[in-house]
Amino acid sequence: MKLGHFYNQVIRLGRELDPRGKANVSAYEDTAILCGDPRTQVKKIMVGIDIEVGELLLADKLRQEEGLDLVVAHHPEGRAWAAFYEVMRLQIAMLVKAGISRKVAEKLIEERKFEVERRVLPANHMRSVDAARLLKLPFMCMHTPADNHAHNFLQRLMNKERPRKVSDILDILREIPEYKDATGNNSGPRIILGNPNKEAGRIFLEMTGGTEGSSEVFDKFYKSGIRTLVSMHLGEEHLKKVKDAKLNVVIAGHISSDTLGLNLLLDGIEKEERLEVIGCSGFRRIRR
Repeated sequence: MKLGHFYNQVIRLGRELDPRGKANVSAYEDTAILCGDPRTQVKKIMVGIDIEVGELLLADKLRQEEGLDLVVAHHPEGRAWAAFYEVMRLQIAMLVKAGISRKVAEKLIEERKFEVERRVLPANHMRSVDAARLLKLPFMCMHTPADNHAHNFLQRLMNKERPRKVSDILDILREIPEYKDATGNNSGPRIILGNPNKEAGRIFLEMTGGTEGSSEVFDKFYKSGIRTLVSMHLGEEHLKKVKDAKLNVVIAGHISSDTLGLNLLLDGIEKEERLEVIGCSGFRRIRR
């Protein structure tokens, strides 16, 4: 398939599983063709969680030795990194579904979004994109569309399995190949707050929406009946606030959750045409 069509499929599949509903989404700021002609034919791709200059040099060597059409990063680079905080508005819909008023959700997310924007602003956004341009390597990133797939998959699984105890959540996650792999590498799911034998109660999944949301939301979660947070990762400031709110916290794993989302997204794309995928930078292709 052509690169432009590949990108359009990523956006389409991401919209179909967006918590806001696909009618409310046109594109994603953190997903883009960063380098390359959209008319480029794509058959063999290298996919990694983080693609920086080192991975691009590796891709160039692979291209010379065995052929390669496209390099795909999960985490945004270039202009997609510079504007990725815009996708955080997605989290408003998630908080509303969790029982928080829209007015409060909008205020919390806008404040957090501005904080993330300030953090991202001084970064060297174009470093890897410039390397891809000099190497004449087609390069793109697909972030929130993949995270939407991980979120949807895990939400449906939790709804089906209805874990009773916090430890049951770990058991469910560790049966998923991506998390099973991570467990073997000492980076699998773990409980960082709460007793394994405690009631899991109502669960909030934090798997999509750009990055961590507001640290001021956790006490509101408790008041709305949520007792357990399942997240990719959790910063120190957020951890303190969660602890104060007396929530259980299960960290599913960052790279493993990203890998799950990418695999599910690629499964959708490959329903049309099978691609040869080389995994790198923490990603391993697992087809379902």
